Amino acid sequence: MSSIKSTSRRSFGLAVAGVAFALATAGLSHAEDVRTIKIATAAESKPLSWGAIGVEPQGYEPDVLKAVNAKLPQYKFEMEGAADIAQETGLATGKYDIATGGYYRAPAREKQFLIPESPIGASLIKIYSRKDSGINEMKDLVGKKIVPVTAGGGIYKFATAWQEKNPDFKIEITASSAGIPYPDRLKEVENGKYDALVLPSNLGEQTVIDQQKLDVKASEPVAINNTFVLIHRSEENKALSADIDKALKELKADGTLAKLSQKWFGEDITTYMK
Repeated sequence: MSSIKSTSRRSFGLAVAGVAFALATAGLSHAEDVRTIKIATAAESKPLSWGAIGVEPQGYEPDVLKAVNAKLPQYKFEMEGAADIAQETGLATGKYDIATGGYYRAPAREKQFLIPESPIGASLIKIYSRKDSGINEMKDLVGKKIVPVTAGGGIYKFATAWQEKNPDFKIEITASSAGIPYPDRLKEVENGKYDALVLPSNLGEQTVIDQQKLDVKASEPVAINNTFVLIHRSEENKALSADIDKALKELKADGTLAKLSQKWFGEDITTYMK
């Protein structure tokens, strides 16, 4: 073999190795640029979201989050189901970057977390009571024992605002931080521990009622509220919040949110999103 051919082949080999190294370095650089986002979703709120730790979350909100992530390749969303109390605690401590679970915008949450302006969905607030209770609207809750609601949460805010607008009808709303699952609360309504439970209807209550054959009914909607993504408050997450806000706007505009709500709720909830 001539020295010219040998040199040529060595040069070609070095060139190929150089290209391979450059591509590998570029891939590594890209991987380093992708930020992993830890997300807590509701664990027992079918069809909104369900799936315990170790099980891939399913439902409306997980599907929306996947659609959001597809528009934001600079992030890698990793979701896991978590109980309500664990969600907000984990979000506050930074264990999670994001939490979703049919959350309403409320002053306490706005102070504690970052909340994109664009909603992820909408929920219909209903009253759950025994079928023979005679409870059909908020006024019927006067003198009744109501399941405690999350302190500073959306239902507490709604009930307080309703009371202020209807001072002649005094209802007793107790705030609590206890993370008791909704299925257990519905059972407490059936067995008479409480007279009524006020909750958004997108948390899977009707599925629990039907599967467990509870003697409980749902009222017509007493209010309609937008629901939002909650984000751990930090300087780094300000960009994340803005990116999610933009993606949600686009998903509503292109009809993706409408299709997903039809899939999971059987109706287009985007018509209620303000």
